[in-house]
Amino acid sequence: MPRTVTDQPAAERELPAGLISLDELRNAVKREQIAIVMPAVPDMMGRLQGKRIAARHFLDRVDSGSAASEACAYILATDVDMAPLDRFELTGWKDGFQDIGVVADLDTIRVLPYLPGTALVHCDAVYRDNVAVEVAPRRMLQRQLARLGELGLEIRVGLESEFVLCRGEEPVSSHNLDYSLNHPPAMADFFRDLEEALDRSGTPAEAVKTEGAAGQIEVTFPYGPALPACDSYTVYKHATKHLAERRSMVATFMAAPFTGVGSGLHLHLSLWRDGEPVFATRAGEAPPETMLHAIGGLIAGLPHLAPLYAPHVNSYRRYATSHAFAPQRMNWGHDNRGCAVRVTGHGEGTHLEVRLPGADANPYLVVTAACAAIVHGLTHQLTPTEPTVGDPYADREAPPVHRDLTEALAHFERNDFAENALGADLVRHYAHAAHAEVDFHRREVTDVDRRRGFDRA
Repeated sequence: MPRTVTDQPAAERELPAGLISLDELRNAVKREQIAIVMPAVPDMMGRLQGKRIAARHFLDRVDSGSAASEACAYILATDVDMAPLDRFELTGWKDGFQDIGVVADLDTIRVLPYLPGTALVHCDAVYRDNVAVEVAPRRMLQRQLARLGELGLEIRVGLESEFVLCRGEEPVSSHNLDYSLNHPPAMADFFRDLEEALDRSGTPAEAVKTEGAAGQIEVTFPYGPALPACDSYTVYKHATKHLAERRSMVATFMAAPFTGVGSGLHLHLSLWRDGEPVFATRAGEAPPETMLHAIGGLIAGLPHLAPLYAPHVNSYRRYATSHAFAPQRMNWGHDNRGCAVRVTGHGEGTHLEVRLPGADANPYLVVTAACAAIVHGLTHQLTPTEPTVGDPYADREAPPVHRDLTEALAHFERNDFAENALGADLVRHYAHAAHAEVDFHRREVTDVDRRRGFDRA
């Protein structure tokens, strides 16, 4: 039986929990409670990449003003298999896959209770002259947050994540347990460990529930500033996979892990000005003008940014099944879970839920895309069409979501929107990654190919 968080020795339990200061880290290192620090850069898929560094060496580097670590630039120019892809402008065989610096954000040091004696710190990627690597997902989000700041606005987000827990290739539960409180023992034990690990690593869940597909789980997180929310999400995903593996299980974040099953990464968002919620709406009132412009921007802009929130060939299979709670049309509606953008909440809690991203999406890029679209809507004062009433899947007035990554890529590359919102260099970088993904699948012979053609062609 794997050791749970609560089985740790007393000396470990006395560690400060969650986010800690640099001074608290120093004290923990002196007391020999922290031996390893992991400086981590979120990669293009939103995975934490880095090294395990002796804690004293990490402190020495911080004190000297040096980068926390170095890494091969290919961590920001690769595919899901970590294949070193060539012909990126950032890196490739043309320059021998050079190193980049990894600079610690010292406000993000946190203790990982599921890895005893270990702390994690989120980092930003820089070139040797300390210039930011603009294609790094964390940097991309920082730039879009700055654009909103120039309009006097702050975005606050809450992330809602779905994944499927499997043993081998089969879900740990055999049927729909949506909202059930009667869970199989293996799932209940996993919940307990996950909730405690998230709480003690400074990224507590607001709620955990079973979802509508076999083995499917939904975890929702509290509302807050965007960058810390995305940092916390990467810790959650790291912890989820680690704890599942300790129990000989697999947590899959595929957007469509099985035919007819979709897992999402829903983005709840609102805009704030001077500490006040801009979307606040009293019962019976019309939506605020700023919220309508934001919706207009999302509906108009997100189709041109799909490779940021639906980056894989599999991402688009989540949209393929009608009435499966994944949107099929670029529409919006009030408390309608079939729409691409859902207006939900009430009073000061009124906010938008963007339901397009799948579980395979990178949270930094999801929020980057949403911010870019919202800025477009606000600056051009876009007004959306009327909200969808009734069945959103029967809405033939709204344009359909993209059928596949090839179609999404064409809109990303061949329209000025993405380039104006992100910059030409970023569009080329993420378009190249998407082309590599499409090309990989074009070469592969799948089980479906064999089943439909092996003895019939």
